[in-house]
Amino acid sequence: MKRLIDLFKNKFFLVTLAFVVWMIFFDRNDLFSQYQYHQQVKKLRVERDFYKAQTDQVNKELNELTTNPQQLEKFAREKYLMKKANEDVYVVVPDSTEKK
Repeated sequence: MKRLIDLFKNKFFLVTLAFVVWMIFFDRNDLFSQYQYHQQVKKLRVERDFYKAQTDQVNKELNELTTNPQQLEKFAREKYLMKKANEDVYVVVPDSTEKK
């Protein structure tokens, strides 16, 4: 018990303790803030990877559309419902009330 009291009378120990408490709880970069920053970085990395994959996919599709006329025609017909002059296009929409 006396050693503990002597420890708290030591000014170097008290300054170190105050510094540690300040850094953990009150500083601008305390532990809670560091945890939040870490979570935000993880989220941003996941988003970055998602958008890189999307960009790669779009670039691949763009390359196919610019080099392959049949692919361009298929894309125009499927995405924008374009048709030739002598054709009729029917869009079949499945009934959502139907039970499977």
